[in-house]
Amino acid sequence: MLTPVLLSGGVGSRLWPVSRETHPKQFLPLAGELSMLQETLQRTSGLEESAPLVVCNEEHRFMVAEQLRQVDIKASALILEPEGRNTAPAVALAALQALATDPEALLLVLPADHIIQNVAAFAEAVSKALPLAEQGRLVTFGVVPSSAETGYGYIKCGASLDTDLYDLERFVEKPDAATAQSYLESGNYLWNSGMFLLGAATYLDQLQEHAPAMLACCRRAMDGAAADLDFVRPQAQAFSECPSDSIDYAVMEKTSAGAVVALDCGWSDVGAWSALWDVAQRDSDGNVCKGDVILDACSDSYFRSDSRLLAATGVNNLVVVETADAVLVADRGKVQDVKRIVNRLKEQSRPEVSQHRRVYRPWGSYESLVMSQRFQVKRIVVNPGQTLSLQMHHHRAEHWVVVHGTAEVTCEDKVFMLGEDESTYIPLGHKHRLANPGRIPLELIEVQSGAYLGEDDIVRYEDVYGRGK
Repeated sequence: MLTPVLLSGGVGSRLWPVSRETHPKQFLPLAGELSMLQETLQRTSGLEESAPLVVCNEEHRFMVAEQLRQVDIKASALILEPEGRNTAPAVALAALQALATDPEALLLVLPADHIIQNVAAFAEAVSKALPLAEQGRLVTFGVVPSSAETGYGYIKCGASLDTDLYDLERFVEKPDAATAQSYLESGNYLWNSGMFLLGAATYLDQLQEHAPAMLACCRRAMDGAAADLDFVRPQAQAFSECPSDSIDYAVMEKTSAGAVVALDCGWSDVGAWSALWDVAQRDSDGNVCKGDVILDACSDSYFRSDSRLLAATGVNNLVVVETADAVLVADRGKVQDVKRIVNRLKEQSRPEVSQHRRVYRPWGSYESLVMSQRFQVKRIVVNPGQTLSLQMHHHRAEHWVVVHGTAEVTCEDKVFMLGEDESTYIPLGHKHRLANPGRIPLELIEVQSGAYLGEDDIVRYEDVYGRGK
């Protein structure tokens, strides 16, 4: 059975300030109404496949689960990496998990943060790859290049096996401009998409041959894994000892069983803001506008506003991206260098590098609207059916005003309901809990007051998400 495996461990730092460590690009609707993770899930729905496996990190587990729920897709398992060890170990974890229920499992390995505009062409390429994978070949999908791109690695095709099917000759690193042009002119090179179709058992056999230490660590990690609802947690110590390497380096560059399918489907790995300009519909002046944007005499630029009016005049070839707490302005040809800005923010321990003003939690999200020395105003959104922990604060009291939906409030030994335009007061030191029993999101305004307003002033007594006190 074909099992989609979504790799969702990336950070997407080149898409800062929208993509951040706690809410990276795969969870964002960058190219459509759905997030990139959701679009990746849905493009597999026309294939004859089993429930998907998703490999992600511990911090994003509830975000992944919620995004699957929103599109009514249930994963067979969410494998939580204790730490990032690159793609080869991630695929090994998925292969071991799949083989536990299906000894003939075929894995369709897909990064969760790519764009594919022609889903039918993608499905056709998967169909072409299936017989090869069933015969024990490790198939990679090479994208037919449309330009001499220096931002992608390349695959050199070997002997032709059939229409759009080739032996895999070798992988090559990101080239300089002259080399990329020679690759384009030769017609023998494809962009490396990072997507694969391979038998789970075949992949582990190849890993045993070419990277046995890696496989041994992954086996120990999965042998000691803990299951929690749909979450599978590999044993952390064993996985921490695993070598970190990509599937390209660990297996595909060394195997004699590699094959390539040529794929022409409007693919992009969205590695920079310029990629979104490339794939989006542009106006007559070559501009892409997202959000509240007004332009005058601008051309060939990408403008995105998430929280306020963005106005520009007389500029060209720019990327301008606005969020509630940061603005990026970059030359469209230099957007790969955004990572240098991110590194400087890390060096300065700036919070903008890792989280947005809107912070996501397993139950929903909160956003700080106003903050002063002794008070703070937040907008809190609780997803349908979700419950916050039973908790207490030593240093602050809280006022809650419901503006949308229905709240179930626990305060000490009292449990009561609040509707829209109703409010309550939570005194300092009182045990309390907030829940949304309804079918629509609960939104409320919280006013905190006290001597200390930090997020670490929480004593948890009960928590359905397994967070400690």
